[in-house]
Order: sequence, then C-alpha cells, then structure tokens
Amino acid sequence: MTEFAFTCIGVRADAYAAGPTLVFRLRITTSGEARVHALALRCQIRIEPARRGYEPGEADGLHDLFGDRSRWGNTLQPLQFAQVSLMVPSFTTETEVDLVVPCTYDLDIAATRYFDALQDGEVPLLLLFSGTAFIGDSGFHVEPIPWDREAPFRMPVAVWKDMIEQHFPGCGWIRLPRDTMNALLAFRSRQALPSWEATVQALIDLAGDAGTPPPQCPERPVHRAVLPRATERTAP
Repeated sequence: MTEFAFTCIGVRADAYAAGPTLVFRLRITTSGEARVHALALRCQIRIEPARRGYEPGEADGLHDLFGDRSRWGNTLQPLQFAQVSLMVPSFTTETEVDLVVPCTYDLDIAATRYFDALQDGEVPLLLLFSGTAFIGDSGFHVEPIPWDREAPFRMPVAVWKDMIEQHFPGCGWIRLPRDTMNALLAFRSRQALPSWEATVQALIDLAGDAGTPPPQCPERPVHRAVLPRATERTAP
C-alpha cells in the first residue's frame, strides 16, 4: 500500500474571493514512484488552543469559550475550525496544491470567537486527512488514505485579521431574532436615524438613561447585521 505524507507549507488570504477565504498550501508526497491518477481528499482542520500562551487581554476575550484561566487545564480543548474536500490531480512522488477554506465572521461560532480574541502570534492548527487514492502505472487501483495522516501548522494571527479586515473593515457581527430585527427597523424609521450604527447608539443611550438591561434574545429564527466593531464592544 502506498504511504502518503502531508505537510502544510503556508497560508494566505484569497484577495479575490467573494467572502473571507483562507488558502492553505499543501505538499503531498508518496512512498513509491507509482503514478497517482487522483486523490479524493478530505481534510478536517482543528484549533489546538493548549499549544500556545495567552496575554491577559486575550484571556479576557476567551473567557466565554474556556472560562477562568484557573480552569484551562480542563477546558482548553480542541475546537473544530473547518472540514473541506479537495480533488488532487495526477502526480508522481510529490505535488503541491491549494486547499481552499471558506471562513465566516459569525461570532456565535467558537472558532471565530477564538480567532477574534487573539491579538498577535500564531494559531496552532492540526490538519487531519483521509480519503481515496487512485494509483497505478497501467490502469489503476483504489487505496484508502489512512485516518492517521495529519499535519500540524501554526497560522499567523495577522493572516486571519487581514482577511477579516478586507471583507468587514472595522466591523463585527451580531445575531438578532426576526421580531427584534423588525422592531429595530421600526425604531430606526420612527427616529429617522441615518445608519445602523446610529440606531444602536441611540438604544445604548436610552438603556443608559433607563438603567435597565436589555432583554435576552432567543436562539431562532435570526437575522444577521453588520455593525462597526467599536459599537459592538461598547454595547451593554
């Protein structure tokens, strides 16, 4: 059986994608010289938060995910980041390919919250591979790619932040139920407010005057709104 080895040699943000997209560069090598007609590859990407240190400001941003720092010995568990598929074209012995990973800036997703909390340094990732290989010099036969194939990689935090800034400059996401969204639209119309930022700021001012906390939102159904990042972080 052919042995496959995977190495991640770099990552970049796709500057021309319609939405936030990371492109990981993979190097794939085989143990023999038989021709690989194709690889039907599956890749699961995990974040391994225990493999780096954190500044106090980062620890505050990670509190909702992992709790107090005193509990991190038990709570700092791997996070699922992405699961993508890739068809690798024919090669012999070694090849390099791009693994395209669509991303989101939905802060309700644990991986996104983790990335957003980091200030600098690197993100410890683990890429786990499986799939099917079509191999042979005359004709081909099918071999599975073992589930134990993996590749650690440390992604610079700056790559993620630059990608998000490209698509959502200075902004962050919040999730709102449909009824709340309709009420917010009506409030904006009544007050003749020029933007969503002005609408939220007006509500913050009203809440400050009233001294009462805002009601909690149910999970579904929801709409998503984009707000300037500074406004989101100053909300009560």
